Amino acid sequence: MTTAKEPTFRESVDLMFNRAVSLMDLPPGLEEKIRVCNATYTVRFGVRLRGQIHTFTGYRSVHSEHMEPVKGGIRYAMGVNQDEVEALAALMTYKCALVEAPFGGSKGGLRIDPREWDEHELERITRRFAYELAKRDLIHPSQNVPAPDMGTSEREMAWIADQYKRMNTTDINARACVTGKPINAGGIQGRTEATGRGVQYALQEFFRHPEDIKAAGLSGSLDGKRVIVQGLGNVGYHAAKFLSEEDGCKVTAVIERDGGLLDEDGLDVEAVRNWIAKHGGVDGYPKGKYVSDGSKYLEHECDILIPAALEGVINLSNADKIKAPLIIEAANGPVTAGADEILREKGCVIIPDMYANAGGVTVSYFEWVKNLSHIRFGRMGRRQEEARHQLIVDELEQLSADRNLGWSLTPGFKQQYLRGAGELELVRSGLDDTMRAAYQSMREVWHGREDVTDLRTAAYLVSIDKVAASYQAAGL
Repeated sequence: MTTAKEPTFRESVDLMFNRAVSLMDLPPGLEEKIRVCNATYTVRFGVRLRGQIHTFTGYRSVHSEHMEPVKGGIRYAMGVNQDEVEALAALMTYKCALVEAPFGGSKGGLRIDPREWDEHELERITRRFAYELAKRDLIHPSQNVPAPDMGTSEREMAWIADQYKRMNTTDINARACVTGKPINAGGIQGRTEATGRGVQYALQEFFRHPEDIKAAGLSGSLDGKRVIVQGLGNVGYHAAKFLSEEDGCKVTAVIERDGGLLDEDGLDVEAVRNWIAKHGGVDGYPKGKYVSDGSKYLEHECDILIPAALEGVINLSNADKIKAPLIIEAANGPVTAGADEILREKGCVIIPDMYANAGGVTVSYFEWVKNLSHIRFGRMGRRQEEARHQLIVDELEQLSADRNLGWSLTPGFKQQYLRGAGELELVRSGLDDTMRAAYQSMREVWHGREDVTDLRTAAYLVSIDKVAASYQAAGL
């Protein structure tokens, strides 16, 4: 195979969809209905900046409305185009179905380099983009709910939410028009870390199944596993941080846009992140071996490879050189369809993007529910839970005193046991449960069908089946 035959991101999604539906018994009309993108809106708007009018092009694509609202991020990047947005919207449909978030799939994008504009300029651009979408109900709590994506953050979501509120002054659920907001603007604790935390929970669940560990040619637990992370943005940073600090993994390499760092003894993720924030890249970091062509470290020996940035970084040109036995796709579409085939033939296990990075949409769902219910999770029950636990502790300690047993509960145990679950604990619990259940539904198909040899096909089968069931229940 040559680079000339490299499929685009959209073609990769279509190829993987086709591979899955060929193993299903769907009516041809329903298969086509699930495949196609329902609608894509293109907007071109002008904003007066720096003494002249600048025209920007943006997109909002709705892939499937089998459930509403539809859900999907808005990205700011110069590479944004209609094909990419529609492919990402399709992935959102399947992702939401897989993790049982009650949304259809959508995606948005604005062709802009956010680094070229000052904050006040970005706000004006974002508000105008939000206005163009909201007046067509492409931002709406019950119809279309965006979230952050590449190039956007909670800051942009706060601007969008405020713009929607200005246009809909009597909508009591206005805050639910977008997720990924700051805490003080209706956000939820744990949303910023959610996608990276989901990657951690996905790997933890994978390593609970000896059969799956063996399929990847690995053994043991996450403790001591060598991890290479491509992209230390929000997702890659949190995944690397949690895996190294909580699971005992060694992050041996980090790949950024200006190059890569390698240290077989393990990099300090927090220190590298702080260096990047201060210097704009990894070049000059005092520890580890630096190379200007960071993509070379994708091919370095490790146990787990985490591509957490752009699409197509593992492709026909480098797939045969990848040495990692386990790849978890923290980014959307980092492995092309052609590379996927090569890696599968090599015996590499790939935990697919539609599952691996679903932590973001899962916690977005929790935030949306919080906004609609108008109450913080844990507010009603936390102190009552603590009071019940205190009763048990007091009774045990009184029993010890009455019987002269001379024992007492350790302070560490008491501190943990007596602390009721607040919003962050409940969010993490819900995310962990979601990632476990979704993985188990995938592996059941993976190991239960002889014609399914990989987790990606299994994920597509599970999700497409759920979308089909929704359409059929609606009478289609």
